[in-house]
Amino acid sequence: MTLLLSKMILMKTNFSIVKNLINKMHSNASMISGQNLSVKILPALEDNFMYLIIDEKTKDAAIVDPVNPKIACDAIDESKVNLKKILTTHHHWDHAGGNKSMHEKYKNIEILGGDDRVEAINQIVSHDDTFNIGSLNIKCLATPCHTSGHICYLVTDNSGSDPPAVFTGDTLFIGGCGRFFEGTPDQMFKALNDILGSLPDETRVYCGHEYTCKNLQFGLTVEPNNEEIKNTLKWAREKRNEKSPTVPSTIGKEKKINPFMRVNTQSILTHTSAHDPIKAMGILRKEKDNF
Repeated sequence: MTLLLSKMILMKTNFSIVKNLINKMHSNASMISGQNLSVKILPALEDNFMYLIIDEKTKDAAIVDPVNPKIACDAIDESKVNLKKILTTHHHWDHAGGNKSMHEKYKNIEILGGDDRVEAINQIVSHDDTFNIGSLNIKCLATPCHTSGHICYLVTDNSGSDPPAVFTGDTLFIGGCGRFFEGTPDQMFKALNDILGSLPDETRVYCGHEYTCKNLQFGLTVEPNNEEIKNTLKWAREKRNEKSPTVPSTIGKEKKINPFMRVNTQSILTHTSAHDPIKAMGILRKEKDNF
C-alpha cells in the first residue's frame, strides 16, 4: 500500500512538472499546414520562435533558429521528417545557441548562417544564395543592421500551391523591426522596404520573437488614427489571451501596420519631422528604443 501510494505521488508530481513547463511557454505550438509547404511554430525561451519547415512531398525539413534543442528534436520526431538543414538568422545566443547540441545529435547536418560568429556553422551563405529542402526553394536574403551578418530565408513552393514564407529573425517583426546593433538606418530601410518590401504581399512573415502587442502599441503613438493598427492590436491581444502566437503576418499586412515599413508615408514623415524616409527610420528607432 505504501509503495502504491508512493508511485501515485510520483506520477502526480511528474504530471505537475510537465504541466508547469507547458504553462511557462509563452505560446502554444501550432502548425500552418499547406499542400506542399507546412510550418510548425515552436515557442522557445521567454518570447522566441523556432520554426520547422516541412516539404510535404518528400518529408524533408529544415529548422530555423533551434535555440531549444529538446523542443526542436521532439517536433522533428513527432512530425516524422528528415532534417536536412539548420537555418540560422544571426549569431545572437537566443537564435544560434542550440546549434552545437543539434549538431551533436544530427552529425552531418548543414548549419547555415551569414557569418562565422554563428555557433557551429559549417556553411556561410550570402545574399541571393539558393538551395532546396526537398521540392521547396530557399533563397537567402542578406539584411544587415541588427547584426552585420543577418540573413532572412525566403521559402517558395515550385507548384505555387502555397504562398511564399519568409523567416525574418530579428530584422522584421510584426509591427516592428530589430534594434540597429551593428547597422544604420539606411541599411534597415533597404532591408525592410527594398528587400523584404519587394516580396509579394501574400508572403507570410515568420519573425523571431513574440513582440506584436508592444510593437502595435508603439505604432499607435506614431499613427493614432491608423485603423489597421487598432484592429490588429485588438486581434493580437485576443490571440495572446489564448496563448496563441500572432505569427505569421504577411508582407502586405506589414505595409499597413508597421511604421518602419511606412517611412515613405506622409503620416510617418510628419510624425518624425523628417524630410526623407531614412532619417525617419532613424528617428523612429530611437523612439522605439525608449518606448
